[in-house]
Amino acid sequence: MNIGDRVRLLHSKEEGIITKFLKNDVIEVEIEDGFKLPILRKELALVASVENQIFGNNKNTIETQKIPQIRAERGIFMAFVPQNDKEFSLFVINNTDWLLPFSITTGKERQHRGLAGGTLIARSFQKVQDLVLKDFDEWGTFIFQAFYFTQGYFTEQNPFIKRLKLKADVFSKQKQTAPLLFKDAHLFQLDAEEAPAEKINPTKLREQMLEKTIEPLPITKQLERPIGTVDLHIEQITNNFLAMNNTEMLELQMKTFEQKLDNAIANGIDEITFIHGVGNGVLRNEIHRKLSKHQFVAYFQDAQKDKFGYGATKVKIK
Repeated sequence: MNIGDRVRLLHSKEEGIITKFLKNDVIEVEIEDGFKLPILRKELALVASVENQIFGNNKNTIETQKIPQIRAERGIFMAFVPQNDKEFSLFVINNTDWLLPFSITTGKERQHRGLAGGTLIARSFQKVQDLVLKDFDEWGTFIFQAFYFTQGYFTEQNPFIKRLKLKADVFSKQKQTAPLLFKDAHLFQLDAEEAPAEKINPTKLREQMLEKTIEPLPITKQLERPIGTVDLHIEQITNNFLAMNNTEMLELQMKTFEQKLDNAIANGIDEITFIHGVGNGVLRNEIHRKLSKHQFVAYFQDAQKDKFGYGATKVKIK
């Protein structure tokens, strides 16, 4: 007997599918109405074996055997369900009519770390693990692998493999109600149909290559006219800050500071204020160090202490 085999209870008319092997020779069987029952192995018989005993090798058995029809072939999801504003629970969902022996790992190249594995019966889900939002950039790449199975005859299916690397801006937009869980989640369909590749027309391609290329007129790039106050808080600069470490955030903030200062100087602006916050003082110190050596800076000072405290610097440009 194997997981997915159809069996019949010897002392009743119930039939079901094997979903799990338990201790002490007990087998978990899902019967037709969806209930799971723990049953001793000796109380079960394979349906196929019983049929052969009764009908022998009569080929009419094959012709009259009921062949299950796959009603939903797609619908494999990974759902990140928020528990609070800091933690998520990761679930894998099988919203198909396939029985899926599966594994979920993380890793790079050939080095993998196992997270979960087993068999997902049709229309079921399984919790994988809890995740902390502050470790988002360390979640890594999730690798989902599965085989397709159903009782009876079906068209051969290749093993399914999907790699999921999350990006902060995409993750935040994937909010939907997760099927079967019926909870709000950041939802990703692993087996979604990919858009077909555009077919190349050789004749049209050759005609395009032979067409005379017309050089576009050069466009004079205009410098951005800076505003008087620039907010350097990382969430004001990029939407991808969840996927960045402290060093990367500081580099982006300093790059933005230098670009805005250069634009102000090029546009003849007399003064500009940078809001950097108080924090641990690293960004403020880096800005002041740059300003102290800048040839076009007359002086700089804390700006509007009553409004910003020590969280902003006003720069007077020569």
